[in-house]
Amino acid sequence: MDISHIEHVGIAVPDLKAAIAFYENTLGLKCFAIEEVEDQKVRTAFFKVGQTKIELLEGTSPDSAISKFIEKNGGRGGIQHIAFAIEDGVANALAEVSEKGCALIDKAPRKGAEGLNIAFLHPKSTCGTLIELCEDPAKK
Repeated sequence: MDISHIEHVGIAVPDLKAAIAFYENTLGLKCFAIEEVEDQKVRTAFFKVGQTKIELLEGTSPDSAISKFIEKNGGRGGIQHIAFAIEDGVANALAEVSEKGCALIDKAPRKGAEGLNIAFLHPKSTCGTLIELCEDPAKK
């Protein structure tokens, strides 16, 4: 697996509008995209810091993974996942980590925000951190 960089850090937030205001007004960052990913029941906002992005995530349904994360976290947000950019394909990376005994949430890549091919590794196999693997199909 060829990891080139941290693609983004995913931060769950209970109120996307308030979180965007904090990142823009307090930290001086600029939100460059807001997107809803319907099949994941999430609305996202992206900020760029160097080569890495910050992805703020707000659940759009009480049964979304983000809403459940916030509920488990006492109604507060927090770092929900870290995403790595994969240069040699998410499918190849999934096969490689699966062979090494890693539990997968996604058995095959799927579409995520910004049109990326994504897949998640289960925190039970990753020392407690939800890990997302990302590939930009436009860079192939």
